[in-house]
Amino acid sequence: MPSKIFMGGMPELMENILNNVNDDEFHSIYSCALVSRHWCKMSIPILWQNPFTYNNNPLFISQYLLSLDENEKSGLKEYGINIKFQNTLFNYASFLRILNLINLESRIYQWINLKYFNWDKPCESLKCQIMNFLLKLFVENGAILHKLDLHFDDYKLQSEILHLFGRNERFVSQLQELSLAGISRLNIKSVTALSEILAKNTTKINVLYLENYSSGYEPRLLHAIVSIIKSQGQLREFSLIGEEYPTEFHGIISALESQKESLQEVTIMFCECNEEFKVLMNCKNLKILRIKYCNNVSILEPCLNTLEYNSSMTYASHIVHILEKSGTLLQRLKIESDGGKICGESLLLRTLKSFCPNITYLNISCIRFSTQFQDLICNLQKLQFLTLRYINDILAEELEEEEELKTRVMQFAKILPLTLQYLDLRYSSLSSYIDILLNNCCAPLKNLLINHIDNEKTIKALIKFCIRKRTLNYVGINIDTVNHIKKEVEVYVKLVPSRHITVSC
Repeated sequence: MPSKIFMGGMPELMENILNNVNDDEFHSIYSCALVSRHWCKMSIPILWQNPFTYNNNPLFISQYLLSLDENEKSGLKEYGINIKFQNTLFNYASFLRILNLINLESRIYQWINLKYFNWDKPCESLKCQIMNFLLKLFVENGAILHKLDLHFDDYKLQSEILHLFGRNERFVSQLQELSLAGISRLNIKSVTALSEILAKNTTKINVLYLENYSSGYEPRLLHAIVSIIKSQGQLREFSLIGEEYPTEFHGIISALESQKESLQEVTIMFCECNEEFKVLMNCKNLKILRIKYCNNVSILEPCLNTLEYNSSMTYASHIVHILEKSGTLLQRLKIESDGGKICGESLLLRTLKSFCPNITYLNISCIRFSTQFQDLICNLQKLQFLTLRYINDILAEELEEEEELKTRVMQFAKILPLTLQYLDLRYSSLSSYIDILLNNCCAPLKNLLINHIDNEKTIKALIKFCIRKRTLNYVGINIDTVNHIKKEVEVYVKLVPSRHITVSC
C-alpha cells in the first residue's frame, strides 16, 4: 500500500474501492462525493451507474431533463412542464450502466406525482414521452450498458428509439447480463426488433434470463432469442421461467449446445421438460441446476456440484438418479416440498448416505425426524450449513411421548458434525427445543437462526453455549425480542433479523 501511494497510485486504489461498494451502500458513496473535488469526480459516475434501482428520491430525473434539446423541452411544455436552461456539472446520462425498464417507468411516474402533485391530466402519455426522451438521451450521450432488464409491461418502444439502438451498437456492445420478460401482443414487435439488435451487437453476455416464456411466441422472436444465445462468447448462466408449463421450446434449449464449454448454471421453472433438455448433459462445466415446479424431471441426468429442487409434491424417484450420478461431487443440496411430505423419503435418505458424503450445504423440508435421517446427518462429516423446514407436524406423528422427543433432540445435537457453522431451525419444531439442543451441541456454530427468544430456558442455554464454545457470532430471529432479554443476551452474542444472515443455496 505505501508504495502505491508514493508512486501516485492512490486515486486508482480509491476508485477500485468505490467501484466495489455494494448497491445498498449508496449513501456511503454519496458521502464520498462531498469530501473533495477529486473524490466527487470518482464518486458521481458510480452513483449514476444505476440510479433507477437504488435512488429512493425520483427528483434526480430533473437532472437528466436539463440535458434535453430545445425541441424535446418544448414537447414537455405542452404538458405544462417548463424545463429551464441550465448547465449540468456532469454528463450524467453517459454514466448509465444498468437499465431496468420497469424501474425506469416507476421512477418517472413517481417524479410526475412528486413534482406535479396536483396533476389533473392523464399521465400515461407524459410518462411514455419522458421515457423515450431518456432512452434517446442515454444512447446519444454514450452510455454503455452492462446490465439490461427488458421487462416491458405492455410498453412499446418508439421506432425512433429502436433505430437509435441499431445505429449505436456501443450502447449494448458490452452487455454482460440480459433479462427478457413481460412479452405480450402489445409489445411483441418492439421486443422482436430489440432482440434482433441484441443478437447482432452483443457477444459478451454471460447471464441470460428469459421469463414468462410462452410456446406461442412468433417465429421471428424465437429465432432472435436463439441467435442471442448462439452469438455469445461465454454464456455462464441461463434461466428459463415458463408461463403455463410450455411443452415446446423451438430450439432455445438446444441452442445451449453452443455454450457447452462455458455454461455453469441453469434454472428452469414452470416447464414441461422434453427431449430438448438432454442437451444439458453435453455441458461439460454445468455445476449448478435449479429445478422449480417442473414436470418430467427424470429426463435430466447431469453431474452436479449444486442441486436445488422445488416441487408442489416431491417424489424421491424423480431426482435420485441425479444424486447418484453427481455422487461425491455434490456439495450443495436444497429440496423443498410444498406438499407436506417427501414421497419415497427412505429412498432419498439412503441414496444421499450411499452416494453423497461430501455435502457441505443441506436445506431440506418436510423430512421426518427419524433415525434414518439422523444417520444421514452423522454421515455428512463435511456439513457446514444445515437448514431444516416444516418438520413440526411430522415430529408429532413420529414420536408421541414428549420425553422420547427430548431424547431424540439430545441425540441429534450430539451427532451434529464438528464442521457445522450454520444452523437454521426457524421453520422447524426443533426451535422449541433449542435449550436441549444447545446444551448438548458440540458443533462450533457461528450463526444460529431460530424463531424467537422468549423464555428463561432458551436464554440460559444460549448464554451457556456462547461461554462454552466461544464461536457463536450471530443469532437470527424472526420475532423481535423484548429489550431486557435483548440486553441480557447481547452481552454474549449479537441478535439480528434472520434475513441479514440467511444463507441461500
